[in-house]
Amino acid sequence: MRFYLMILLFLSFGFAVNAAESITIEGRLLSEDNQPINGVEVHSANKTVLTDQQGQYSLKLPNADIYQMTFSKDGLYQSVQSFSHYELRANENNQATIADITLVDKKAKRVMFAFGGDVMMGRRYYQPKFGDAVLISDENRLSDSKAIVEHVKPYMSLADFAAVNLETQVSETLPGERAPKSVTFYSKPEILEALAWAGIDYVTLGNNHTYDYMDSGLKSTLEHLNNSKLDFSGAGLNESEALTAHHTKINDNDFAMLGYVGWEGRITPKQTASEDQGGAAFGSLTNIVNSVSREVSNDKVTFVQYHGSQEYSTGPTGVTEQRLKSAIDSGASLAVAHHPHVTQGLELYNGKLIAYSMGNFVFDQYFTSTPHSFILYVWMDGDSFHRAEIVPLYLKGYMPTPATGMHRFNSMKRLVTLSNERGTHIGVSGGHGVITAENKVVESPNTEFTLNFANNTRVQSLSHLPWANNINKVDLPESTLSYRLGVNLINGSDFESFNTFTSNERGFVLDREHSKLNNYGASGQKSMALTLAKDKPSIFGMQSFRRVYKASSPMTIKANLKASTSVKVNFYWQGRSTKQSTNDALANGKKNLIKSITLNANKQWQAVEVDFNSPRVGYKSYRILAEFVLADGSTGQVDLDDFALIEWQSAFSSASKPQLLNIGRKQASFIGLNHPTDKTIIIKN
Repeated sequence: MRFYLMILLFLSFGFAVNAAESITIEGRLLSEDNQPINGVEVHSANKTVLTDQQGQYSLKLPNADIYQMTFSKDGLYQSVQSFSHYELRANENNQATIADITLVDKKAKRVMFAFGGDVMMGRRYYQPKFGDAVLISDENRLSDSKAIVEHVKPYMSLADFAAVNLETQVSETLPGERAPKSVTFYSKPEILEALAWAGIDYVTLGNNHTYDYMDSGLKSTLEHLNNSKLDFSGAGLNESEALTAHHTKINDNDFAMLGYVGWEGRITPKQTASEDQGGAAFGSLTNIVNSVSREVSNDKVTFVQYHGSQEYSTGPTGVTEQRLKSAIDSGASLAVAHHPHVTQGLELYNGKLIAYSMGNFVFDQYFTSTPHSFILYVWMDGDSFHRAEIVPLYLKGYMPTPATGMHRFNSMKRLVTLSNERGTHIGVSGGHGVITAENKVVESPNTEFTLNFANNTRVQSLSHLPWANNINKVDLPESTLSYRLGVNLINGSDFESFNTFTSNERGFVLDREHSKLNNYGASGQKSMALTLAKDKPSIFGMQSFRRVYKASSPMTIKANLKASTSVKVNFYWQGRSTKQSTNDALANGKKNLIKSITLNANKQWQAVEVDFNSPRVGYKSYRILAEFVLADGSTGQVDLDDFALIEWQSAFSSASKPQLLNIGRKQASFIGLNHPTDKTIIIKN
């Protein structure tokens, strides 16, 4: 409750950057039956305190962009959680409170697992696009590869057994003959040592890139894996090998790990193994049922990892859902899936957990629909599901990092929404999500949040509200007012996490030589400064096209701007047509003017809100660009903050209860009004 009240104060009065040099973080540690735990070590930044008899702690720390906290006590599984300074929102006494955190008991035969999504370290890690810095150099391959996963090492290392989907072949050089397909991957062998260093124990090879360079690439991959510390299954030199499970014994439990790809492929040779050809294990319904039944009959606690469904979709295909549920019906204790490159919901099916898509874990996709994903912790008591915890991730510059601030909200809101659609409820533990075997709906206290729309604005972010709750009521102060709900399609648009975790954002068009990150902002502590020169416009916007969007939707570009001299701002949308390549569209795609405005010199932030409609037909993706042109003088500076592209998910309505009929509305991160008001809007959860 203290956490929500803190947000209420923020939304009511605004957030002023605290000039103090330290912050006091407070919270409470609870057992799974909601009892306080005393004597827990709470550690961060070389400082440690113990929880008291009420499970409470108070930790005074020097100000930092990120606070990573570790919670430890004998007999309990350790927990790690990370928070940004901005999202903690210290009060006037430099105190911040985080939500209660639950710790899990260690018990005989209980095992903690950690799962991540798709992994590769090739392609743009060595040869980045858009002039970005190289992440892995040939001279420092191992250290650079470890640096990619250094921020998830504290999380994956906690588990008794950690697994990811290795969606690449492994070879020192280009493996050999390339399969006749549009996209192929290979990664240098250091990827395996880096994953093991980060706490990964096992990789599944049951995916559509295991046979990218056919036999030569597969043999190289298997050879390197056999010489590494990683265990694996899901592929082999023939069908029998590919369908063979990996066996491991943990805390007196015998586990079997099976991996599959969901389709054989349209090319010849197929990507799946046969009697006389290597490849990935084909996850046909028959193969899944037979191989799972075999392992269960041999008294193995059997886990299934499956690679299928459609890319960038919100839910599994019917084929995927049936196969995963059939695996559970055949005795599998857990099913984890991937391939869509975005997250999908989780479901408790007959008491067993299914994760329909983990999204990316280590991947180099640069368009804005793919960076939000998660680590899935699962505690098993023998073959019985006990508990799951969701650690939200944000792939920042192709590097997995703990999601904080607006990234946490976006990651968790999507998972909560999609899981609720399947009757599975996600509770709160600090900044993480929790699913219990009882699948209890945790009733949150009724909370109110006040929104004030200043400076003639009509649009405001909702990402400071609790991600676990839907909006239940909107109280409007005027009869002429109506509202709509929407989502932001630009990642990191508040700049608060722009340079955290040793990795800069790679999602913006930005002149690096003539820009810098400010230590002040319109809504927080960070903003972007663009240095302008006469006769040389400065461009800022989305680096790549929005891969997934809804055609003919009402949109709003929102930004806070501050100019040292008079500046003309031109807003454009640029599309990639249905048959156009990405590179051609970036270089030659027409820039369609949405609106031009003039900023006068002003020391105060000026709010800009520009409405338009997304492309109706003929485009598979589009992006937004802002062009800044000096109107006066030879040099100048524009400060930029809160650059959002809002896709409205509902029509304007004056109904007090939002019509949350589709998934998009339930993920709302923005609210928009039909006209400005100086009165207060009240939102109730």
